[in-house]
Amino acid sequence: MKGIILAGGSGTRLSPLTKVTSKQLLPIYNQPMIFFPLQTLLNAGIKDILVIVAPDHAGDFLKLLGSGQEFGCKFTYEIQDKPQGLAQAFLIGENFIGDDNVTLILGDNVFEDNFADAIASFKNGGRVFAKEVSDPNRFGVVEFDDQKKALSIEEKPVHPKSNFAVTGLYIYDRSVVTKAKTLQPSSRGELEITDLNMLYLQEGTLDVSFVEGKWLDTGTFESLFEAYTFIREREINK
Repeated sequence: MKGIILAGGSGTRLSPLTKVTSKQLLPIYNQPMIFFPLQTLLNAGIKDILVIVAPDHAGDFLKLLGSGQEFGCKFTYEIQDKPQGLAQAFLIGENFIGDDNVTLILGDNVFEDNFADAIASFKNGGRVFAKEVSDPNRFGVVEFDDQKKALSIEEKPVHPKSNFAVTGLYIYDRSVVTKAKTLQPSSRGELEITDLNMLYLQEGTLDVSFVEGKWLDTGTFESLFEAYTFIREREINK
């Protein structure tokens, strides 16, 4: 299993903070934001990690993370010249992924859960993680039947069919690159990871699990503040 941290993008929702640095380098209490998704991968035993960054701040990530030796892992770096959707990560990372399975985590996501068992038990297909939220229209939304079996996933719907959002952790088999190459840009001009998940769902190989603990997508000022408060409380009460 290889890992990818997607830390590109322009972070426009956090402007003017992101005029001078990358969103994923902003602090959450006493650590840079990217340390949290990194720790999620490390806790799951993933030691070979691709970090995808925007060109403007690539040197800052390299200075912060280095080769990975400090963290007991190995980093590879790639540039995302233009943010064209989350699924673009698999096109950028094609050579890195090779014939392996891969876990993608977004560089602005903070999870309380440990995903070691979910990743270790993964064999093939795709596995995503849903969490009930109060603002599902910000995310990909999963529609379930009465047995909690996924029926559909819709990207940022105006009228969500449920309150369950797909979180920023995705596990896929080696076919993910081939599938990503078949995607067409959405109306937003992006290769949507929701479309990728639907390909797995349509072939009957997508497993939708649930996040039990805290999950924060820190792409807004409100969620960034909530993450700061959450991490501060956790550190104080260690």
